[in-house]
Amino acid sequence: MTFLRGGRDAHPAPRTQDTPTAERPEDEKPPGRLMGLYGLQHILALYAGVIAPPLVVATAVGLDTVETGLIVSGALLVSGLATLLQTLGVWKFGAKVPLVIGASFVPVTAMTAIADDAGLPAVFGASVVAGLFGILVAPFVASLIRFFPPVVTGSVITVIGVTLMPVAVGWIAEDGNDGAPTGTALALAGATLAITLLLSRLLPGVWNRASILLGMVLGTLIAAAFGRVDFSAVAEGPMLSIARPFHFGAPEFQVTAIVTMCVVMLVILVEGVADILATSQVVGTKMDGRRLAAGLRADAATAVIGPLFNSFPGSTFSQNIGLIALNKVKSRYVVAVGALILVAMGLFPVLGRVAAMIPAPVLGGAGLVLFGSVAAAGIQTLGRVDYEGNHNLVIVAVALSLGVVSITAPGFFAVFPDWASTLLGSGIVTGTAAAVLLNVFFNVLGRSGDGSSTRAQERSDPAGPVPARD
Repeated sequence: MTFLRGGRDAHPAPRTQDTPTAERPEDEKPPGRLMGLYGLQHILALYAGVIAPPLVVATAVGLDTVETGLIVSGALLVSGLATLLQTLGVWKFGAKVPLVIGASFVPVTAMTAIADDAGLPAVFGASVVAGLFGILVAPFVASLIRFFPPVVTGSVITVIGVTLMPVAVGWIAEDGNDGAPTGTALALAGATLAITLLLSRLLPGVWNRASILLGMVLGTLIAAAFGRVDFSAVAEGPMLSIARPFHFGAPEFQVTAIVTMCVVMLVILVEGVADILATSQVVGTKMDGRRLAAGLRADAATAVIGPLFNSFPGSTFSQNIGLIALNKVKSRYVVAVGALILVAMGLFPVLGRVAAMIPAPVLGGAGLVLFGSVAAAGIQTLGRVDYEGNHNLVIVAVALSLGVVSITAPGFFAVFPDWASTLLGSGIVTGTAAAVLLNVFFNVLGRSGDGSSTRAQERSDPAGPVPARD
């Protein structure tokens, strides 16, 4: 089967929209026995990221344990439903690529401020309006795809990977002081990393693609030997939980909160553009404006349906891009199976508690491989860019530099107004904006008489297909 032979044997991306969809790499279907295995890898890689935003908001507004559990379950359920929408597509919603949607960190600060001032109903009301706003403007945002040649997408993918790396480091250092991990945490992360690399080297065929999952399982077993796994927590709490719609009250609509959340939605959509294009590059599939708009609508839809289940706006997750780049499993149906697991976790909290047993250092050890793979995919894309007789090197240099500002100095943009600091506080947004604007300045507006800038733009033309590559 083509799927099992990996990236080198995968079908090339289609050249026209009339090409049968079966030829698209993302439409391949692995054997049913492997669907759950590969899908579970995606969920374990991003589980902590899905539940973190609702936990932060719940803690900030002082919710009790039961209410916090409701919000977390709602976030898992909405994430699963939105991911099904993104991978399978319904009408004009969903890019039909192997991309996961989860609760977004972008609006956390804004939602906390709104909740402190007017309560959670105001957060949910503003979320609904912002979601409808995002659905309406998605085609306009997607129309900017022509400004994303490889010099831009390569820079953006690299920035995504670099901005994710501190997440893995944070998991490893979670129990330490001043950012330094404990000896046990360092040993667990190192063991997980070593096991993952060893399995990647030794395991044949389909098992090689499960090396991340197996590494986390074995890392957790080692952690259990050190007494770092609490198995008793699995039995605590209900087995089945169905969230009551609008548990915290009917949505309230306040102008200030709505404007704030609409600005946040623009940030989510810009990040969505970067993630969807990054996924299409890694998968090796064609991504046009119409398909991109459908993906952005799926992102925005989480803000509309989320409040119904006591959840918050979601966004595309960068974590699973690294997993696709690493194991070459490009099927959107695999991620759809993972979405079903998320839905089950939302309805059966016991499943979430099982996943939550994985210690943070174990996740961090696996995350170093996953997130580094995202950056490596970006570097691979940048390798196709022509740097002779143009300013593409400057574009890459500045985009990468600005993209890491918020990592090295999180409060760097605090001197700007709140709306601006919200936008600039995301390294992905900052790096993307820099790459796009500089590409326009040098390669679009700055065309020279000899046509060198034009040729540079053509060599980096995003309209052509991106071949599936190892």
